[in-house]
Amino acid sequence: MKRLLGLLVLSGALLGTFAVLQSAQPGWWERLWYPLRYEPIVRGHARNYDLDPALLAAVIYQESKFKAGATSKSGAIGLMQLLPDTAKGIALHTGGTRFRVQDLYNPEINVRYGAWYLRHLIQKYRDERTALAAYNAGQDNVDQWRRAGEGIQFAETRAYVDRVEKLKRIYRHAYGAELGAWAGQPVSVPG
Repeated sequence: MKRLLGLLVLSGALLGTFAVLQSAQPGWWERLWYPLRYEPIVRGHARNYDLDPALLAAVIYQESKFKAGATSKSGAIGLMQLLPDTAKGIALHTGGTRFRVQDLYNPEINVRYGAWYLRHLIQKYRDERTALAAYNAGQDNVDQWRRAGEGIQFAETRAYVDRVEKLKRIYRHAYGAELGAWAGQPVSVPG
């Protein structure tokens, strides 16, 4: 009986510690739950396409959890879950002369195409949340919603946008120094 009571007390203490860490979310705790892989690739393409590196990392985490071999039921491939037809168009827009679907499993190529596409959507919609909605639901759907004067019509897409925005804050907090400063961030001057 004493052993059972001891295990219950220990279990309660562990759960309490877990709850405190989960609510406080120190940087090391966030790093445990939200890894950052392919850091030089993320930083490099974020810089090249003038994207917040925390946003790029957040999209990758949401899309594939940083698994380069990820595939979806819809046929999306790689870290940023690009559809082959979309990637082929990006390859042609960015000066490519030959596109192979297998290239989407290459982290460098996948993130380069995905970063270009994300920048394209941000420029087109002039709003990060709308760009993220288009990344998730497709430009045709977002264009229809906008023509009708409506917001995001898919609950799944609203949840996706909210999740990526939350992940962006987490990645900025947990990996700010590693991801580096983003040119689009306002500069704070120490008082």
